[in-house]
Amino acid sequence: MGSSSLIILLLAAIFFSAAGILISKLVLKATKNSQKGDTYECGVKTIGPSWIQFNVGYYLFALVFLIFDVELIFLYPWAVVVKTIGWPAFVEAVIFLTILFMGFLYAHKSGALKWV
Repeated sequence: MGSSSLIILLLAAIFFSAAGILISKLVLKATKNSQKGDTYECGVKTIGPSWIQFNVGYYLFALVFLIFDVELIFLYPWAVVVKTIGWPAFVEAVIFLTILFMGFLYAHKSGALKWV
């Protein structure tokens, strides 16, 4: 199960992606109208240009939230097996949470959590 399986997986992913796009191009008829290019925002007509520059702070805030949210997902499998594994699982969870908390402190100290 070396690099050949990875190459097969990559080729299968490219094939299925290309096949899906090709089938949709062949089966569906392409219609062009001005409403397809409009920005849809809950049915409300847009005022002014819809392509505006956002502050990068919102992006950083969302990334930090996503990182911590995904990291906390790893605690659910731990909670399921903590009784069967015992103290080693508890020590590993404490180390994991310590590293997570250090990342939180770094994000807080660097100003990534400040709302603009």
